Amino acid sequence: MHFHRPSLFKSSLRSIVILAAFVLATTRVANAEALLLVEADSGKVLQAENATNPWYPASLTKLMTAYVTLKAVKEGRITMDTLFTVSPIAASQSPSKMGFRPGTQVTVDNALKMMMVKSANDMAVVLAEGVGGSIDGFATLMNQNAQRLGMTQTHYVNPNGLPADGHITSARDLAILARAIIHDLPEYEYFVHIPSIRYGHRIVQNFNKLIGRYAGADGFKTGFICASGYNLVASATRNGKRLIAVVLGASSGHARSIKAIQMLDRGFSNDTLSWLRPSLGTVDSLAPIDASPPDLRDEMCSGKRHKPASDEDEDTTASNGTSDGSGQALAFFPTGQTPALKPSEVLALAPAPAEPIPVYTGPTRTGAALIAAVAADANEQTAAARHGKKSRHAAKKSDAAADAGKEAKPKPARHANAKPDAAAKSADKPAATEKSDAKPAKRKAAAKPAKPAPKSDAKSSNG
Repeated sequence: MHFHRPSLFKSSLRSIVILAAFVLATTRVANAEALLLVEADSGKVLQAENATNPWYPASLTKLMTAYVTLKAVKEGRITMDTLFTVSPIAASQSPSKMGFRPGTQVTVDNALKMMMVKSANDMAVVLAEGVGGSIDGFATLMNQNAQRLGMTQTHYVNPNGLPADGHITSARDLAILARAIIHDLPEYEYFVHIPSIRYGHRIVQNFNKLIGRYAGADGFKTGFICASGYNLVASATRNGKRLIAVVLGASSGHARSIKAIQMLDRGFSNDTLSWLRPSLGTVDSLAPIDASPPDLRDEMCSGKRHKPASDEDEDTTASNGTSDGSGQALAFFPTGQTPALKPSEVLALAPAPAEPIPVYTGPTRTGAALIAAVAADANEQTAAARHGKKSRHAAKKSDAAADAGKEAKPKPARHANAKPDAAAKSADKPAATEKSDAKPAKRKAAAKPAKPAPKSDAKSSNG
Protein backbone atom coordinates (compact mmCIF):
# COMPACT_ATOMS: atom_id res chain seq x y z
CA MET A 1 0.00 0.00 0.00
CA HIS A 2 2.81 2.38 0.86
CA PHE A 3 4.40 1.65 -2.53
CA HIS A 4 1.39 3.06 -4.44
CA ARG A 5 0.96 6.24 -2.47
CA PRO A 6 3.74 8.25 -4.23
CA SER A 7 2.28 7.53 -7.67
CA LEU A 8 -1.22 8.39 -6.43
CA PHE A 9 0.11 11.64 -4.98
CA LYS A 10 1.89 12.51 -8.25
CA SER A 11 -1.24 11.80 -10.25
CA SER A 12 -3.37 14.02 -8.02
CA LEU A 13 -0.78 16.79 -8.08
CA ARG A 14 -0.62 16.59 -11.88
CA SER A 15 -4.41 16.92 -12.07
CA ILE A 16 -4.36 19.97 -9.79
CA VAL A 17 -1.62 21.62 -11.86
CA ILE A 18 -3.50 20.98 -15.11
CA LEU A 19 -6.73 22.36 -13.62
CA ALA A 20 -4.96 25.45 -12.28
CA ALA A 21 -3.32 26.06 -15.65
CA PHE A 22 -6.68 25.73 -17.39
CA VAL A 23 -8.35 28.17 -14.98
CA LEU A 24 -5.47 30.63 -15.38
CA ALA A 25 -5.56 30.38 -19.17
CA THR A 26 -9.34 30.86 -19.21
CA THR A 27 -9.05 33.89 -16.93
CA ARG A 28 -6.37 35.40 -19.14
CA VAL A 29 -8.47 34.94 -22.27
CA ALA A 30 -11.50 36.45 -20.55
CA ASN A 31 -9.56 39.53 -19.46
CA ALA A 32 -7.36 39.93 -22.52
CA GLU A 33 -7.77 42.48 -25.24
CA ALA A 34 -8.18 41.49 -28.85
CA LEU A 35 -5.70 43.21 -31.17
CA LEU A 36 -5.27 42.96 -34.93
CA LEU A 37 -3.23 44.87 -37.52
CA VAL A 38 -3.61 44.18 -41.24
CA GLU A 39 -2.62 45.71 -44.55
CA ALA A 40 -5.73 47.13 -46.20
CA ASP A 41 -4.80 46.18 -49.77
CA SER A 42 -3.47 42.65 -49.31
CA GLY A 43 -5.17 41.64 -46.08
CA LYS A 44 -1.79 40.51 -44.75
CA VAL A 45 -1.79 40.13 -40.95
CA LEU A 46 1.02 42.03 -39.24
CA GLN A 47 -0.09 41.47 -35.64
CA ALA A 48 -2.78 39.29 -34.07
CA GLU A 49 -3.68 38.67 -30.43
CA ASN A 50 -7.00 36.98 -29.64
CA ALA A 51 -8.07 38.19 -33.10
CA THR A 52 -10.61 35.40 -33.56
CA ASN A 53 -12.06 35.44 -30.06
CA PRO A 54 -15.79 36.28 -30.20
CA TRP A 55 -16.54 39.79 -28.93
CA TYR A 56 -19.43 42.19 -28.46
CA PRO A 57 -19.05 44.86 -31.18
CA ALA A 58 -20.95 47.71 -29.46
CA SER A 59 -21.12 50.72 -31.80
CA LEU A 60 -18.68 49.16 -34.26
CA THR A 61 -21.94 47.58 -35.44
CA LYS A 62 -22.62 50.90 -37.18
CA LEU A 63 -19.88 50.13 -39.70
CA MET A 64 -22.14 47.40 -41.12
CA THR A 65 -25.18 49.70 -40.85
CA ALA A 66 -23.29 52.25 -42.96
CA TYR A 67 -22.09 49.55 -45.37
CA VAL A 68 -25.60 48.18 -46.01
CA THR A 69 -27.06 51.69 -46.35
CA LEU A 70 -24.36 52.89 -48.74
CA LYS A 71 -24.68 49.72 -50.83
CA ALA A 72 -28.38 50.57 -51.20
CA VAL A 73 -27.39 54.07 -52.36
CA LYS A 74 -24.80 52.71 -54.80
CA GLU A 75 -27.32 50.25 -56.24
CA GLY A 76 -29.88 53.04 -56.73
CA ARG A 77 -32.49 51.77 -54.27
CA ILE A 78 -32.27 55.01 -52.30
CA THR A 79 -30.36 58.28 -52.65
CA MET A 80 -28.46 60.51 -50.26
CA ASP A 81 -31.41 62.90 -50.44
CA THR A 82 -34.02 60.27 -49.51
CA LEU A 83 -35.97 61.37 -46.44
CA PHE A 84 -36.49 58.92 -43.58
CA THR A 85 -38.78 59.59 -40.62
CA VAL A 86 -37.85 59.20 -36.96
CA SER A 87 -40.17 56.57 -35.54
CA PRO A 88 -41.14 56.17 -31.86
CA ILE A 89 -38.83 53.14 -31.74
CA ALA A 90 -35.92 55.20 -33.08
CA ALA A 91 -36.66 58.06 -30.69
CA SER A 92 -36.70 55.67 -27.71
CA GLN A 93 -33.13 54.41 -28.21
CA SER A 94 -30.59 54.92 -25.44
CA PRO A 95 -27.82 57.54 -25.77
CA SER A 96 -25.71 58.42 -27.62
CA LYS A 97 -28.43 59.87 -29.80
CA MET A 98 -29.60 63.07 -31.49
CA GLY A 99 -32.84 63.08 -29.53
CA PHE A 100 -35.21 64.07 -32.35
CA ARG A 101 -38.95 63.78 -31.73
CA PRO A 102 -40.95 61.11 -33.59
CA GLY A 103 -42.07 62.44 -36.96
CA THR A 104 -38.86 64.40 -37.59
CA GLN A 105 -37.47 63.78 -41.07
CA VAL A 106 -33.77 63.37 -41.86
CA THR A 107 -31.98 62.69 -45.14
CA VAL A 108 -29.85 59.57 -45.57
CA ASP A 109 -26.79 61.82 -45.88
CA ASN A 110 -27.40 63.64 -42.59
CA ALA A 111 -28.39 60.48 -40.73
CA LEU A 112 -25.14 58.79 -41.81
CA LYS A 113 -23.04 61.75 -40.66
CA MET A 114 -24.79 61.87 -37.28
CA MET A 115 -24.45 58.13 -36.83
CA MET A 116 -20.78 57.92 -37.74
CA VAL A 117 -19.53 61.01 -35.87
CA LYS A 118 -21.83 61.21 -32.83
CA SER A 119 -22.48 57.46 -32.83
CA ALA A 120 -26.19 58.27 -32.68
CA ASN A 121 -28.20 55.15 -31.86
CA ASP A 122 -31.47 56.74 -32.97
CA MET A 123 -30.06 57.54 -36.43
CA ALA A 124 -28.91 53.92 -36.83
CA VAL A 125 -32.51 52.79 -36.29
CA VAL A 126 -33.82 55.49 -38.67
CA LEU A 127 -31.55 54.12 -41.40
CA ALA A 128 -32.42 50.52 -40.56
CA GLU A 129 -36.17 51.10 -40.73
CA GLY A 130 -35.81 53.18 -43.89
CA VAL A 131 -33.65 50.67 -45.77
CA GLY A 132 -34.87 47.38 -44.33
CA GLY A 133 -38.45 48.22 -43.37
CA SER A 134 -37.84 47.28 -39.74
CA ILE A 135 -35.00 46.52 -37.35
CA ASP A 136 -35.43 42.78 -37.95
CA GLY A 137 -35.58 43.25 -41.70
CA PHE A 138 -32.40 45.31 -41.67
CA ALA A 139 -30.63 42.82 -39.38
CA THR A 140 -31.34 40.17 -42.04
CA LEU A 141 -29.62 42.37 -44.63
CA MET A 142 -26.69 42.91 -42.27
CA ASN A 143 -26.25 39.18 -41.73
CA GLN A 144 -26.54 38.42 -45.45
CA ASN A 145 -23.75 40.89 -46.18
CA ALA A 146 -21.63 39.51 -43.34
CA GLN A 147 -21.92 35.99 -44.76
CA ARG A 148 -21.09 37.19 -48.27
CA LEU A 149 -17.96 38.96 -47.00
CA GLY A 150 -16.76 35.90 -45.07
CA MET A 151 -17.44 37.31 -41.60
CA THR A 152 -18.02 33.84 -40.20
CA GLN A 153 -17.98 34.86 -36.53
CA THR A 154 -20.49 37.69 -36.83
CA HIS A 155 -24.21 37.83 -36.17
CA TYR A 156 -26.26 41.03 -35.93
CA VAL A 157 -29.51 41.63 -34.05
CA ASN A 158 -29.78 45.42 -34.26
CA PRO A 159 -28.20 48.29 -36.24
CA ASN A 160 -26.55 50.18 -33.39
CA GLY A 161 -24.81 47.65 -31.16
CA LEU A 162 -26.82 48.14 -27.98
CA PRO A 163 -26.64 44.93 -25.90
CA ALA A 164 -28.66 42.08 -27.38
CA ASP A 165 -28.51 38.32 -27.08
CA GLY A 166 -26.61 36.86 -30.04
CA HIS A 167 -25.12 40.17 -31.24
CA ILE A 168 -21.49 39.20 -31.78
CA THR A 169 -18.35 39.61 -33.92
CA SER A 170 -14.53 39.34 -33.73
CA ALA A 171 -11.49 41.47 -34.53
CA ARG A 172 -10.94 39.31 -37.62
CA ASP A 173 -14.42 39.99 -38.96
CA LEU A 174 -14.21 43.71 -38.25
CA ALA A 175 -10.98 43.95 -40.24
CA ILE A 176 -12.71 42.13 -43.11
CA LEU A 177 -15.58 44.64 -42.95
CA ALA A 178 -13.21 47.62 -42.89
CA ARG A 179 -11.45 46.30 -46.00
CA ALA A 180 -14.84 45.85 -47.70
CA ILE A 181 -15.77 49.48 -47.01
CA ILE A 182 -12.47 50.62 -48.55
CA HIS A 183 -12.70 48.39 -51.62
CA ASP A 184 -16.46 48.31 -52.28
CA LEU A 185 -17.41 51.89 -51.41
CA PRO A 186 -14.45 54.18 -52.17
CA GLU A 187 -16.74 57.02 -53.27
CA TYR A 188 -18.42 57.08 -49.84
CA GLU A 189 -15.38 56.52 -47.65
CA TYR A 190 -15.58 60.13 -46.54
CA PHE A 191 -18.17 59.13 -43.94
CA VAL A 192 -15.60 57.18 -41.88
CA HIS A 193 -13.26 60.09 -41.22
CA ILE A 194 -15.38 63.24 -40.76
CA PRO A 195 -13.56 65.25 -38.05
CA SER A 196 -16.66 66.91 -36.55
CA ILE A 197 -20.28 67.88 -37.17
CA ARG A 198 -22.34 70.90 -36.15
CA TYR A 199 -26.02 70.59 -35.31
CA GLY A 200 -27.48 73.97 -34.44
CA HIS A 201 -25.28 75.34 -31.65
CA ARG A 202 -23.72 71.99 -30.85
CA ILE A 203 -20.37 70.82 -32.22
CA VAL A 204 -19.41 67.15 -31.81
CA GLN A 205 -15.87 65.95 -32.47
CA ASN A 206 -15.34 62.46 -33.86
CA PHE A 207 -14.94 60.00 -30.98
CA ASN A 208 -12.06 58.41 -32.91
CA LYS A 209 -9.28 60.53 -31.43
CA LEU A 210 -6.79 59.59 -34.13
CA ILE A 211 -8.73 61.68 -36.66
CA GLY A 212 -6.98 65.03 -36.98
CA ARG A 213 -4.17 64.06 -34.60
CA TYR A 214 -2.38 61.00 -35.96
CA ALA A 215 -0.77 61.71 -39.35
CA GLY A 216 -2.66 59.92 -42.12
CA ALA A 217 -5.57 58.76 -39.93
CA ASP A 218 -8.56 58.10 -42.20
CA GLY A 219 -11.07 55.85 -40.41
CA PHE A 220 -13.19 54.24 -38.94
CA LYS A 221 -15.30 53.97 -35.73
CA THR A 222 -15.34 53.56 -31.96
CA GLY A 223 -17.65 51.55 -29.71
CA PHE A 224 -18.40 50.88 -26.06
CA ILE A 225 -20.73 48.86 -23.89
CA CYS A 226 -19.86 47.53 -20.45
CA ALA A 227 -19.62 43.93 -21.63
CA SER A 228 -17.24 44.69 -24.51
CA GLY A 229 -14.99 47.39 -23.08
CA TYR A 230 -13.70 50.18 -25.30
CA ASN A 231 -13.42 49.19 -28.96
CA LEU A 232 -11.86 50.89 -31.97
CA VAL A 233 -11.34 50.17 -35.65
CA ALA A 234 -8.77 52.67 -36.93
CA SER A 235 -6.94 53.13 -40.22
CA ALA A 236 -4.15 55.34 -41.50
CA THR A 237 -2.33 55.83 -44.81
CA ARG A 238 1.29 56.83 -45.30
CA ASN A 239 3.35 56.75 -48.48
CA GLY A 240 0.61 54.84 -50.26
CA LYS A 241 0.44 52.13 -47.58
CA ARG A 242 -2.82 51.80 -45.65
CA LEU A 243 -3.12 49.83 -42.41
CA ILE A 244 -6.16 48.81 -40.37
CA ALA A 245 -5.89 48.40 -36.59
CA VAL A 246 -8.59 46.75 -34.47
CA VAL A 247 -8.63 47.11 -30.68
CA LEU A 248 -11.31 45.36 -28.60
CA GLY A 249 -11.70 45.40 -24.82
CA ALA A 250 -9.46 48.33 -23.87
CA SER A 251 -9.90 49.80 -20.40
CA SER A 252 -10.76 53.34 -21.58
CA GLY A 253 -11.23 55.51 -24.65
CA HIS A 254 -7.69 56.81 -24.18
CA ALA A 255 -6.23 53.30 -23.86
CA ARG A 256 -7.84 52.05 -27.08
CA SER A 257 -6.36 55.01 -28.99
CA ILE A 258 -2.90 54.39 -27.51
CA LYS A 259 -3.04 50.72 -28.55
CA ALA A 260 -4.09 51.61 -32.09
CA ILE A 261 -1.30 54.18 -32.48
CA GLN A 262 1.29 51.73 -31.17
CA MET A 263 0.21 49.09 -33.69
CA LEU A 264 0.08 51.55 -36.59
CA ASP A 265 3.51 52.95 -35.69
CA ARG A 266 5.01 49.45 -35.74
CA GLY A 267 3.31 48.71 -39.04
CA PHE A 268 4.65 51.85 -40.70
CA SER A 269 8.17 51.51 -39.29
CA ASN A 270 10.88 50.07 -41.51
CA ASP A 271 11.60 47.02 -39.38
CA THR A 272 14.48 45.24 -41.10
CA LEU A 273 14.00 42.18 -38.89
CA SER A 274 10.34 41.66 -39.78
CA TRP A 275 11.25 38.87 -42.21
CA LEU A 276 12.45 36.80 -39.25
CA ARG A 277 8.96 36.63 -37.77
CA PRO A 278 6.73 33.80 -38.95
CA SER A 279 4.03 34.76 -41.43
CA LEU A 280 0.55 35.12 -39.95
CA GLY A 281 -1.15 34.77 -43.34
CA THR A 282 -4.11 36.90 -44.37
CA VAL A 283 -7.02 38.06 -42.26
CA ASP A 284 -9.45 35.73 -44.06
CA SER A 285 -7.32 32.69 -43.18
CA LEU A 286 -7.28 33.29 -39.41
CA ALA A 287 -8.93 30.32 -37.72
CA PRO A 288 -12.06 31.22 -35.71
CA ILE A 289 -12.26 30.18 -32.06
CA ASP A 290 -15.46 28.56 -30.83
CA ALA A 291 -16.06 30.24 -27.47
CA SER A 292 -18.33 32.67 -25.68
CA PRO A 293 -17.37 36.35 -25.80
CA PRO A 294 -15.74 37.67 -22.61
CA ASP A 295 -17.99 39.74 -20.38
CA LEU A 296 -16.04 42.76 -19.11
CA ARG A 297 -18.99 44.33 -17.32
CA ASP A 298 -17.58 44.02 -13.80
CA GLU A 299 -14.25 45.51 -14.86
CA MET A 300 -15.73 48.34 -16.92
CA CYS A 301 -18.86 49.42 -15.08
CA SER A 302 -18.79 48.22 -11.50
CA GLY A 303 -19.06 50.69 -8.62
CA LYS A 304 -18.54 54.31 -9.63
CA ARG A 305 -17.81 53.33 -13.24
CA HIS A 306 -21.46 52.68 -14.03
CA LYS A 307 -21.93 54.01 -17.55
CA PRO A 308 -24.51 54.06 -20.33
CA ALA A 309 -23.91 52.19 -23.58
CA SER A 310 -22.39 55.27 -25.14
CA ASP A 311 -19.10 56.41 -26.60
CA GLU A 312 -19.48 59.67 -24.70
CA ASP A 313 -17.06 58.40 -22.07
CA GLU A 314 -15.00 60.35 -19.56
CA ASP A 315 -12.10 60.44 -21.99
CA THR A 316 -14.13 62.04 -24.76
CA THR A 317 -14.97 65.74 -24.70
CA ALA A 318 -17.10 67.28 -27.41
CA SER A 319 -16.15 70.82 -28.30
CA ASN A 320 -18.89 73.40 -27.84
CA GLY A 321 -16.94 76.31 -29.26
CA THR A 322 -15.95 77.28 -32.76
CA SER A 323 -13.17 75.69 -34.77
CA ASP A 324 -10.94 78.69 -35.30
CA GLY A 325 -7.71 76.76 -35.67
CA SER A 326 -6.15 78.22 -32.54
CA GLY A 327 -3.77 76.20 -30.43
CA GLN A 328 -1.23 73.52 -31.30
CA ALA A 329 -2.48 70.94 -33.78
CA LEU A 330 -1.14 68.14 -35.94
CA ALA A 331 -2.31 68.61 -39.51
CA PHE A 332 -4.11 65.88 -41.41
CA PHE A 333 -1.57 64.57 -43.92
CA PRO A 334 -2.68 61.42 -45.79
CA THR A 335 0.92 60.78 -46.86
CA GLY A 336 2.74 62.94 -44.34
CA GLN A 337 5.28 62.14 -41.67
CA THR A 338 4.57 62.42 -37.96
CA PRO A 339 7.00 64.17 -35.64
CA ALA A 340 8.68 61.81 -33.17
CA LEU A 341 5.91 61.95 -30.61
CA LYS A 342 4.79 59.35 -28.11
CA PRO A 343 1.21 58.06 -28.57
CA SER A 344 0.08 59.94 -25.46
CA GLU A 345 1.61 63.14 -26.84
CA VAL A 346 -0.20 62.69 -30.14
CA LEU A 347 -3.52 62.32 -28.32
CA ALA A 348 -2.78 65.40 -26.20
CA LEU A 349 -2.66 67.58 -29.32
CA ALA A 350 -5.63 69.68 -30.32
CA PRO A 351 -7.36 68.23 -33.39
CA ALA A 352 -6.29 69.75 -36.68
CA PRO A 353 -8.32 72.81 -37.70
CA ALA A 354 -11.39 71.72 -39.62
CA GLU A 355 -14.72 73.40 -40.18
CA PRO A 356 -17.47 71.24 -38.66
CA ILE A 357 -19.80 69.70 -41.24
CA PRO A 358 -23.33 71.09 -40.77
CA VAL A 359 -26.09 68.53 -40.25
CA TYR A 360 -29.77 69.40 -40.08
CA THR A 361 -33.29 68.03 -40.20
CA GLY A 362 -35.60 68.11 -43.19
CA PRO A 363 -34.88 67.81 -46.92
CA THR A 364 -31.54 68.50 -48.61
CA ARG A 365 -30.75 72.19 -48.83
CA THR A 366 -27.96 74.31 -50.30
CA GLY A 367 -26.89 77.94 -50.18
CA ALA A 368 -29.22 80.31 -48.33
CA ALA A 369 -31.73 77.51 -47.69
CA LEU A 370 -29.04 75.49 -45.91
CA ILE A 371 -28.08 78.46 -43.75
CA ALA A 372 -31.75 78.97 -42.87
CA ALA A 373 -32.19 75.27 -41.97
CA VAL A 374 -29.14 75.29 -39.69
CA ALA A 375 -30.40 78.52 -38.05
CA ALA A 376 -33.87 77.02 -37.55
CA ASP A 377 -32.38 73.99 -35.76
CA ALA A 378 -30.29 76.33 -33.61
CA ASN A 379 -33.36 78.40 -32.71
CA GLU A 380 -35.27 75.26 -31.80
CA GLN A 381 -32.42 74.21 -29.51
CA THR A 382 -32.45 77.63 -27.85
CA ALA A 383 -36.22 77.56 -27.38
CA ALA A 384 -36.09 74.06 -25.95
CA ALA A 385 -33.33 75.07 -23.53
CA ARG A 386 -35.32 78.14 -22.40
CA HIS A 387 -38.47 76.07 -21.98
CA GLY A 388 -36.53 73.57 -19.91
CA LYS A 389 -35.17 76.32 -17.67
CA LYS A 390 -38.64 77.87 -17.25
CA SER A 391 -40.13 74.48 -16.41
CA ARG A 392 -37.46 73.82 -13.81
CA HIS A 393 -37.89 77.33 -12.37
CA ALA A 394 -41.68 76.94 -12.25
CA ALA A 395 -41.31 73.56 -10.55
CA LYS A 396 -39.02 75.08 -7.92
CA LYS A 397 -41.47 77.94 -7.28
CA SER A 398 -44.36 75.48 -7.05
CA ASP A 399 -42.44 73.35 -4.56
CA ALA A 400 -41.51 76.42 -2.50
CA ALA A 401 -45.13 77.64 -2.46
CA ALA A 402 -46.37 74.23 -1.45
CA ASP A 403 -43.86 74.07 1.39
CA ALA A 404 -44.85 77.58 2.55
CA GLY A 405 -48.55 76.65 2.39
CA LYS A 406 -47.95 73.62 4.52
CA GLU A 407 -46.20 75.67 7.17
CA ALA A 408 -48.86 78.47 7.15
CA LYS A 409 -51.91 76.21 7.00
CA PRO A 410 -53.71 76.41 10.40
CA LYS A 411 -54.95 73.27 11.99
CA PRO A 412 -58.75 73.09 11.73
CA ALA A 413 -60.64 73.11 15.01
CA ARG A 414 -62.24 69.81 15.82
CA HIS A 415 -65.88 69.64 17.00
CA ALA A 416 -67.96 66.59 17.50
CA ASN A 417 -70.78 67.93 15.30
CA ALA A 418 -68.63 69.89 12.87
CA LYS A 419 -68.80 68.94 9.22
CA PRO A 420 -66.01 69.75 6.83
CA ASP A 421 -67.07 72.49 4.46
CA ALA A 422 -66.53 72.40 0.70
CA ALA A 423 -63.37 74.48 0.91
CA ALA A 424 -61.82 72.08 3.39
CA LYS A 425 -62.74 69.13 1.21
CA SER A 426 -61.24 70.88 -1.75
CA ALA A 427 -58.07 71.71 0.15
CA ASP A 428 -57.64 68.10 1.21
CA LYS A 429 -57.84 66.87 -2.38
CA PRO A 430 -54.66 66.75 -4.47
CA ALA A 431 -54.40 69.62 -6.94
CA ALA A 432 -55.35 68.96 -10.55
CA THR A 433 -51.87 69.89 -11.74
CA GLU A 434 -50.32 67.32 -9.44
CA LYS A 435 -52.61 64.67 -10.90
CA SER A 436 -51.79 65.62 -14.45
CA ASP A 437 -48.09 65.72 -13.68
CA ALA A 438 -48.11 62.37 -11.95
CA LYS A 439 -49.91 60.39 -14.62
CA PRO A 440 -47.64 61.24 -17.55
CA ALA A 441 -44.64 60.43 -15.40
CA LYS A 442 -46.03 56.97 -14.82
CA ARG A 443 -46.86 56.52 -18.49
CA LYS A 444 -43.38 57.64 -19.47
CA ALA A 445 -41.80 55.17 -17.12
CA ALA A 446 -44.00 52.38 -18.40
CA ALA A 447 -43.35 53.29 -22.00
CA LYS A 448 -39.60 53.09 -21.66
CA PRO A 449 -38.58 50.15 -23.86
CA ALA A 450 -36.78 47.25 -22.29
CA LYS A 451 -33.32 46.82 -23.79
CA PRO A 452 -32.55 43.28 -24.89
CA ALA A 453 -29.29 42.23 -23.38
CA PRO A 454 -26.90 39.35 -23.92
CA LYS A 455 -27.06 36.78 -21.19
CA SER A 456 -23.56 37.74 -20.13
CA ASP A 457 -24.75 41.34 -19.78
CA ALA A 458 -27.58 40.42 -17.43
CA LYS A 459 -25.30 40.67 -14.41
CA SER A 460 -25.16 44.43 -14.59
CA SER A 461 -26.52 47.43 -16.46
CA ASN A 462 -26.38 47.84 -20.20
CA GLY A 463 -23.55 50.14 -20.42
